[in-house]
Parts: sequence; structure tokens; C-alpha cells
Amino acid sequence: MKHSRLGDMLLRQNRITREQLDNLIRETKLSGETFTSQLVKSSLFTEEELCSFISKSYGRPVVNLEELEIGENLPKISQDIMRKNLALPIRRTGNSLTLAVSDPYDIHALDEMAFVSGCQVDVVIVPESQLVLKLDEESSSDSQLEDVMANLGASEMELVEKTEEMDEVTLASATEEAPVVKLVNLIFLDAIRRGASDIHIEPYERVLRVRYRIDGVLHEIMRPPMKMRDAIVSRIKIQARLDISERRVPQDGRIKLKLSKAKTVDFRVSVLPTLFGEKVVMRLLDPSNLQLDMAKLGYEEEPLNWFKDAINQPYGMVLVTGPTGSGKTVSLYSAVGELNKPGINLCTAEDPVEFNFMGINQVNVNPDAGLDFPAALRSFLRQDPDVILIGEIRDLETATIGVKAALTGHLVLATLHTNDAPSTVTRLINMGIEPFLVGSALELVTAQRLARRNCSECVEPEEIPPEVLIEAGIPEAEAGTFKPMKGKGCPVCNGSGYKGRVGLYQVMPMFPEIRDAVYAEKNSDEINEIAIRHGVQTLRMAALNKVKEGSVSLEESLRVTVGD
Repeated sequence: MKHSRLGDMLLRQNRITREQLDNLIRETKLSGETFTSQLVKSSLFTEEELCSFISKSYGRPVVNLEELEIGENLPKISQDIMRKNLALPIRRTGNSLTLAVSDPYDIHALDEMAFVSGCQVDVVIVPESQLVLKLDEESSSDSQLEDVMANLGASEMELVEKTEEMDEVTLASATEEAPVVKLVNLIFLDAIRRGASDIHIEPYERVLRVRYRIDGVLHEIMRPPMKMRDAIVSRIKIQARLDISERRVPQDGRIKLKLSKAKTVDFRVSVLPTLFGEKVVMRLLDPSNLQLDMAKLGYEEEPLNWFKDAINQPYGMVLVTGPTGSGKTVSLYSAVGELNKPGINLCTAEDPVEFNFMGINQVNVNPDAGLDFPAALRSFLRQDPDVILIGEIRDLETATIGVKAALTGHLVLATLHTNDAPSTVTRLINMGIEPFLVGSALELVTAQRLARRNCSECVEPEEIPPEVLIEAGIPEAEAGTFKPMKGKGCPVCNGSGYKGRVGLYQVMPMFPEIRDAVYAEKNSDEINEIAIRHGVQTLRMAALNKVKEGSVSLEESLRVTVGD
């Protein structure tokens, strides 16, 4: 909570009592005001006394904003973000940005300001009333937003696939106005520049919010004017060749943008009607960022050898499991890339096709037209395939055809949504596949997650008590000497401490003992115990190995995996 650190500091130094802190917390929640304003409002402190206390405890000076000259060449940050975080940029020196704040103990606010500015932040202390007044004076017009977009080169972007003229004349014309076009282009370009995987444009009752998913975590980037909501959504829908007159049902489309002669990026667009308007989520598909080298995805040596052995079998089924956004598609594409040779006929059924490859017959599943996964698989079997890739096993019919194909001389690669490798076996049986078919068809199951990688520029040892390490799963004998690493935040990683992601894998070959357990219909816990005896690592074990290497922080490993 935003007030907790300052409140705890006041409590530790006996400036307030526990009862007073609890009352302040309650009043802050009820009023929606800041913790610092509640302190002043309660008459426990004057603004001068509070600033003086914060200055001494935090070690930064108090300044008078009225006498301070705001520097030039400051990063462009939206008014909404500055107001939300109560932080005003006042000076920039190299890559260091000085912020005027009233509560420097609000770590989340400082982290967000570092992220959106791309700078390391330092602070000076100012009274909140002065800061709010200054932010009001600095309130920007639409021209500032246009300046930001112009600086990002939004006008240089080219839409590859043009659309036909739409019937909704009024709305369509609004989407062609300069501010709307520039803002949408800004969102696209800024997301690409930051390495985002998804863009979320979310309407609420009084707010329109834009968030990017970067390294698996959503970050709020801007809050465009609410009056532009419909025009922004319609602009995106026109580019994605969707019906702008239809606002009652979900729609899916695709945008292809050419940024330069050598770089083209696809956006997979999903539009969903919500209570306060249409929400747009766009998945960025940048072929230049696609990593198909299996050795660089994060597999350890023995599990990688198991995986390669399985996909080089002439027949059988290999399943890749995990939640949405865990990198299953990349793993499958990497496997198909290894198999893509002139002597092999590869067919894939995907929903949708994310990246296209020379030498692979890719089918875009279209249930509305009658081309679902089962229909595609039945057609594949008449196309003399060697390798079949199923984008996702969703139902019994798809699973049955896939298993039968694996048992009749085809290599089948597929994804499935399960928590770990052993539970995949029981999931197939629960779907209705006979245990003897599952045991006979399966060659290997891999479960995976993606963890944020420590930034190599600012990674440093992290002091963590041995008991916390032991609880996480580190052997007690290693806990005393074990030194986890964590990024402290720098300009390269936008102050987050993380840069890029690495895969965590549980690779489970179907050893004879595991096949016998499947035939005997043993549960996933029993299969897991057998797998561990044969050297299969759980996802938590794989995560802790990355912690030992220093590539992943302990905090991140605990975030993406569960204990064994």
C-alpha cells in the first residue's frame, strides 16, 4: 500500500502510535486521498514538520517549488502518470532524473516514473500542496501529446494492408483525424520500442487506460483523453479490417505494419465489448524477436537431449504444456524448425497461425467455416504427413485423432493446458482417452513457464535469510553459502531489474516405469514421484537451478512456480 512505508517509519521512530496509524490507514482508504495529506489533515503534523521529518529520515533535501526553475530536455511523461504518482520531473543530468515528490517512500511510484522515463531517478522533497498546484500549472494540452508522437517518428509507419471504405461515415472520418492517427501510431511504435508482447487498451467509467505487457508483467503507460476512446478503437478496428459498426460481439483481426524495408511487425487484434466500451488487446508478433535455437531457450543439457530424442522419433506424441503466455508456441516452432527438412512433410493446424515458415504447410483453423481442429487433422491424414502439429488439444475428438495418428506412424506435436508434466497424463485420461492408448502414444511431455531474467547490467548479490532459502526449496546444506542475485534497476532495464525472459522446463520422457504407471491408472502424484526418481526436475527445481546460475532472482522463481 502506498502509505505503509512512511507509516511504518513514523511508527518506528515513535512519531505516531499504532492506533493513530490504523486510523490514518482507514481514513486514507475511505477518502481516497494520499497518506501524507491525511497526516496533515489529522493535525498530527504541519506540512513543514512532515517535510522536515521525511527529509531527515530519507536523507534528501526539502525544496521550494515556487523558487525552483524547471530544467529543459526532460523526458515526456503524461500528466495522468505524474498526477497518479505525485511526482514532477525538475532536472535531468545525463541519464539521471530528479523528481520533486512529497512521499519518497512510495517505491511503486518511483519505479513507475523510472520505467516510463527510462532514467534512474533521484528525489527532492516538496510539500504536497505545492506539488499539486505545480502539476495543475503544468497541465498539458493536446499539443504536448502530439510532440511526443512526433518525437517517436509515428508518421514514418506504413500500414501494409489497406482497408475498404466503411459505411460508418462519421466515425470513420473521426479516425482519420491527425491526433487519433498519431496516438494509435505512438502506441504501436512505443510498444515495439519497449519490447512489449501485448498492448491492452481498457475503457472504464471515467478513464481510458493503455498498458503494455513487458517480460510477462503489465505496466500502465498512459491514459489518453476519454473523448478519444471510440475513435481510437475504431481506428484500430479499421486497420484490422473489422466492422466498426458492430460493438456488441467480440471480433478478431490482424494488422501488419511495415516499419522499415527490413522490419515488419504483425499485431493480432482482439476486441471485446465491456461495460464501458470495447476493450482491445493486441499481441505483437515480431519475427525478428523469434528465438528458434532450442539451446538458447533455457533448456538444461539432459532435458534438451531428451526433448530432441523424442522429436526425432519416427512416430509418437510429444506434448508441450503450460498456461497462456508460457512460451509453448515458441517451443513447438523450435521443434518444427529442427524437423523442417526437404524429405519431411510437415502440417500444422493453428488458431491462429502466428508466424509463417517456408517448407511447412500451415493451416489457420476457422471454426465458423467448419474448419476446426478435428476437421484439419482428418484432412492432414489424407495429405501423407510425416509430422503433424496441433496448436492446442481442446476436446476429446482432437485428442483421439492425435493419439491415433501417433499410433499409426506419425509424429504428433501438440499443446495442452495443464499445470505440470505428470498431470498431463491424467488430463488425457480424464478427457476420455483409454490409459493403454495414452501410455502407448506418448513419447514425452514437457511443462514450462517463463521467468523474467535478471538484467546483466545491474545484477548484484541479494541478502536473503537462510530460512527463506530452505523454505523455497534450497537444500539446508547449501543455504548458508547460497547467494541469490537480483537486478537493482538501471537505464538498460528501465529501472525494473529485469531484461528479457528465460524458460523453465519440466521434461518428462515416458520411461518404462512411467508407462506402467499410466497403464495402471496411477494418479499424477505417483507418476511425479517416479519421474523424480528417474532424474526429471520439477518446475520449482528448474527455477532454483536458474537462481543458482544467477540468471533469475529468488523472488521471480517463487512468483512463477509452486512448491514441490
